[in-house]
Amino acid sequence: MLFLEYPKCSTCKKAKKWLDENGVEYTDRHIKDDNPSYDELKQWYERSGLPLKRFFNTSGMLYKSMNLKDKLSDMSEEEQLRLLAQDGMLVKRPIIVSDKGILTGFKEAQWAELLLGK
Repeated sequence: MLFLEYPKCSTCKKAKKWLDENGVEYTDRHIKDDNPSYDELKQWYERSGLPLKRFFNTSGMLYKSMNLKDKLSDMSEEEQLRLLAQDGMLVKRPIIVSDKGILTGFKEAQWAELLLGK
């Protein structure tokens, strides 16, 4: 399982602690230093069943400074994925990529259901 995080992010820290406390094995990846590629993002988006907007860090400074709230609706899916692949700070975090599914952000109940079957 792949765990994408930004180490300074408080939500990522909570998620990592939860994974460790629940004995979930994962490979850690720094989302800024090793940004997901276009192909990875496209595959995860298609597998996740989530709206593409859920892959954007809508509360991030970069998202806000680029005024993406008003621009995304006019962009194609490919343009949005290419934009996400340019800078890890645009990507919602943490992200879990496992054989069981893909989740963006940390909601303990969703993670428990997906990863622990609870």
